[in-house]
Amino acid sequence: MSRARGHLLPGLFLATVSARRVTTRVGARLGVSPQPAPPEPSMEYQDAVRTLNTLQTNAGYLEQVKRQRGDPQTQLDTMVLYLARSGLQVEDLDKLNIIHVTGTKGKGSTCAFTERILRSYGLKTGFFSSPHLVQVRERIRINGQPISPELFTKHFWHLYHRLEETKDDSAVSMPAYFRFLTLMAFHVFLQEKVDLAVVEVGIGGAYDCTNIIRKPVVCGVSSLGIDHTSLLGDTVEKIAWQKGGIFKCGVPAFTVLQPDGPLAVLRDRALQISCPLYLCPSLEALEEGGPPLTLGLEGDHQRSNAALALQLARCWLQRQDYPGIGELKASKPSPLRQLPLAPVFQLTSHMRHGLRDTEWPGRTQVLQRGPLTWYLDGAHTLSSMQACVHWFCQALQSHEKLNSGRQVRVLLFNATGDRDRVALLKLLQPCQFDYAVFCPNLTEVSSVGNEDQQNFTVTLDQVLLRCLEHQQHWSKLAASPDLWGPPSLESGGPTSLLLVPHPPHAHSTSSLIFSCISHALQWISQGRDPIFQPSGLPRGLLTHPVVSRGARILQEAVAVHVLVTGSLHLVGGVLKLLEPSLSQ
Repeated sequence: MSRARGHLLPGLFLATVSARRVTTRVGARLGVSPQPAPPEPSMEYQDAVRTLNTLQTNAGYLEQVKRQRGDPQTQLDTMVLYLARSGLQVEDLDKLNIIHVTGTKGKGSTCAFTERILRSYGLKTGFFSSPHLVQVRERIRINGQPISPELFTKHFWHLYHRLEETKDDSAVSMPAYFRFLTLMAFHVFLQEKVDLAVVEVGIGGAYDCTNIIRKPVVCGVSSLGIDHTSLLGDTVEKIAWQKGGIFKCGVPAFTVLQPDGPLAVLRDRALQISCPLYLCPSLEALEEGGPPLTLGLEGDHQRSNAALALQLARCWLQRQDYPGIGELKASKPSPLRQLPLAPVFQLTSHMRHGLRDTEWPGRTQVLQRGPLTWYLDGAHTLSSMQACVHWFCQALQSHEKLNSGRQVRVLLFNATGDRDRVALLKLLQPCQFDYAVFCPNLTEVSSVGNEDQQNFTVTLDQVLLRCLEHQQHWSKLAASPDLWGPPSLESGGPTSLLLVPHPPHAHSTSSLIFSCISHALQWISQGRDPIFQPSGLPRGLLTHPVVSRGARILQEAVAVHVLVTGSLHLVGGVLKLLEPSLSQ
């Protein structure tokens, strides 16, 4: 590693100099605000987003959160204080008829299924989720649609100036990015008079700022796994304890089948809080006696999320005395589990239509663009990556049967935070990619015009070094490191970085690093998609022998299958370029 890094750092520096000059001008260096808050609330949407970005937290804040996690009141009391300064009280949130959902994988999909089912009943729904893929306003939805730029701008400035007017000299004068958006979602949902709000937990549960919700109608816990270990703990049992922190006394809660250890933790948390907790029966049990269900989201793992969503939606309808909730059916005896089994019921047409019509971009999403097929899934935990690989390989079997001739498989990957990158990459090895492409979660090297995807918590040098580490891990997994020397570096100019090792193994994978998503997509698509033309690449890249050889292979292939995974932010950047309408 030291030899390779010494060989590569000079080129890495050259590749980032120009980009650093650009990002410095807009204040994207760590801990520096890009611009002061504008004085008037009538500014444009992008001005609101730029100001919101000044509230992004850095690693120091996360360390502070980690130190304080033993005392949840420290964080939750601060959030209550922010809520009061914004003009609301905790009691006001009781009016929102909230469905509160946590979990490690699938909580976003579960929320999407639940919201769509209840919207099928004609209810006006609110939906708060994270992260966003293309535009930050995706996090706050009304009836399934991101709030408009005008509505976002209006509520943002109202809340921002209210908090500015009430701040003091304390360390909690302004809420951080996610807390601000959580407060804003509550304000939007109350003022828009939604019938219900589906609220996805940010990180964990017990100490998450959404946990100021005092009286949800029902709670849900999706599949558990290892993620955010620096904040939540390094075992599934510790993480389960955090997730169970959203349970409330007397409020029904549902979870899916979990390993015995974390399931026992959830059970004990529920008993301590006097929360009735139920285990969801399988989707097969709910389908029995009726036609099979069609889910709007692909992948076998979505069936577990759909089963949880059905229980959450039915429970909400039941507790609101809403008609047409589905008659109970006789169920088989519960398996020897630690929790009572939730009811098996007859699915209504609203439930079936809701599941069928659910859309949740960036999760097991397929986009067909001529000879290119893009498989988009923001898997970033071990369990979700296993599900992603299974889904991708199944999809390939059906797609590859339809085409004869040379087909190429490409991996586009990035991972952030404290994820186990080596383990994630190891899970992807059996897919037998012809090319592995790594790049930061930057649509373009310049952040100008990409305010929704700016990240002030890391520097450009840091994200490029992370990509280099990904490439080195991938190469070591593919072949024994003593069989080949350090990877070579070719600089394509001030805005591009490229590495091309050649490990000798049975299914040879060439791996490349680009400095932004745009350059990666330009090379992968090779002009076969009108949006991405190879002429947009720096000239130095086009003359590299491996790049040019790969270009010919990609141009001549009858089909190119591209899996984009490892980070929802990466998937969002790809979607921004593949679907320009999402930025409108």
